[in-house]
Amino acid sequence: MSYQVLARKWRPKTFEDMVGQSHVLQALTNALDNDRLHHAYLFTGTRGVGKTTLARILAKCLNCEQGVSSTPCGECSACVSIDEGRFVDLIEVDAASRAKVDETRDLMDNVQYAPSVGRYKVYLIDEVHMFSGHSFNALLKTLEEPPPHVKFLLATTESKKIPVTILSRCLQFNLKHLSAEQIETQLEKVLESEAVESDAISRSLISKSADGSLRDALSLLDQAIAYGDGRLQEAQVRTMLGTIDSLELNELLEALVSGDAQAVLRCTDHMAEHNPDYDSVLVELLSILQRIAICQIVDSDDIEQDEMINALSHRISKEDVQLYYQVGIMGRKDLPVAPDPRTGFEMTLIRMLAFRPAGVATPEAREAIARPTTNKTAKIKPEEIKTVETGQTHSEKLWGNKAVNTESVQAEAPQPDVTEKNAESEGTSKVSAEVTGNWQSIIDEMALVGLVKELAGHCALKEHSKDKVHLVLSPDKEHLLNQTQKDRLANALEMRFGRGIQLKISIEEPDAETPAQKKAREERERQQAAESSLKGDDNVRAMEEMFGATLDEKSIRPV
Repeated sequence: MSYQVLARKWRPKTFEDMVGQSHVLQALTNALDNDRLHHAYLFTGTRGVGKTTLARILAKCLNCEQGVSSTPCGECSACVSIDEGRFVDLIEVDAASRAKVDETRDLMDNVQYAPSVGRYKVYLIDEVHMFSGHSFNALLKTLEEPPPHVKFLLATTESKKIPVTILSRCLQFNLKHLSAEQIETQLEKVLESEAVESDAISRSLISKSADGSLRDALSLLDQAIAYGDGRLQEAQVRTMLGTIDSLELNELLEALVSGDAQAVLRCTDHMAEHNPDYDSVLVELLSILQRIAICQIVDSDDIEQDEMINALSHRISKEDVQLYYQVGIMGRKDLPVAPDPRTGFEMTLIRMLAFRPAGVATPEAREAIARPTTNKTAKIKPEEIKTVETGQTHSEKLWGNKAVNTESVQAEAPQPDVTEKNAESEGTSKVSAEVTGNWQSIIDEMALVGLVKELAGHCALKEHSKDKVHLVLSPDKEHLLNQTQKDRLANALEMRFGRGIQLKISIEEPDAETPAQKKAREERERQQAAESSLKGDDNVRAMEEMFGATLDEKSIRPV
């Protein structure tokens, strides 16, 4: 006897054999056992989830010689004929090859005749969305007034292409993607029955590659068994699927987190020796990043994660995880148009390294900014401080170790702190108008993002000394202040100026203009200037007089 592929050999023959889809099975079982049968059923879902198989089992339930039941005997002539595909009253139609209206009309003309041997004449129309508009119209009349001896079983992967007039006359069942765990359990059962040696990693790889389709999983399993000469081994399965070892992905992520471009390229060189599917590699990389992101926002005690995920979740900042994930998503879109897959993959990794927030030179510095401090003044170790000998920025000159010019700074009594009343204020000095005006440039040099940038922008610099900074925040912006954002701002100041900074933020009306207020004022001034310019323009006035027009001031935008 010739070999029968696993996808056909292990096709379910009863509802009990089905994998998953319990929500559909329960509804059909109750309808069959309680004799509440509809004349048309529509099964939707992606490929390989059991649409046609479920329709054939339902046809067997309807025509079993033992009676209509959710548990057909499987031994009578009707059940055997349906299993073998030769039951005369089960008419299977491939809509993709019979989409013409004339063929559909011929099919519907035979609906009126009674079944030859079975209880019901069952029409199983696969990929019904391929019907033309006229074919749907020909089918619609029969669906409106079906004969009592006819049942329609429709299957499709794209229900949106089916007219609503057809949908409204069918019971619709959406078959779900199967989980990797469900597929792996079924594969283990199949391999045990087929007496094929395998390991858990190989089964897991095939289950994930099937993307929710059991038929695809069984086809891949057939291929893997042939490739491995009757055995399933991890290395051979990875080669067949074009995936790489998890240790290589771990090394790649370690290189990305460390910002080591040479190590990243070495990893890609090593991967290239196995000729992987780079799209699959990116998918695996994105999957790991997603698990890291979940581990960072959910208590580790509530989820199960391996040691690699837990370790990376503490080494990489949340911002970097989101950045890498988004770059990886865009990289997958670029792969088909890249000169070759490897080039596209390497450019995606290079982008992950290139798009780093400015002002933070090392991954350790980025990690320090992302992690809240446990004390008020996090001191930087002397050996970690790198002084800049040349090319100092304006803020470095103002905040450096040099003495402050006493001619422009006058001593003043310390101001009370609303949020930290007992904070030390010795050695502080009132900041000159020059320093206050450059608070915006200091913010830009720290390359802040998100809420911490919003907080800094609404603060005004009131006092400072060598290791202390006093900011004031307006009461109407108090909602921006919390301990996490304050710690991040303090860390950013420390990393920017290379020493410990004690940050104090008071809730009071600032004496000076904040960067956010300055930006809003400049925008208003530009808007007013644009409006004045247009109102005074001779051409605009001429058009108003000639056409009786009026100038829409809301449409004016400064350039």
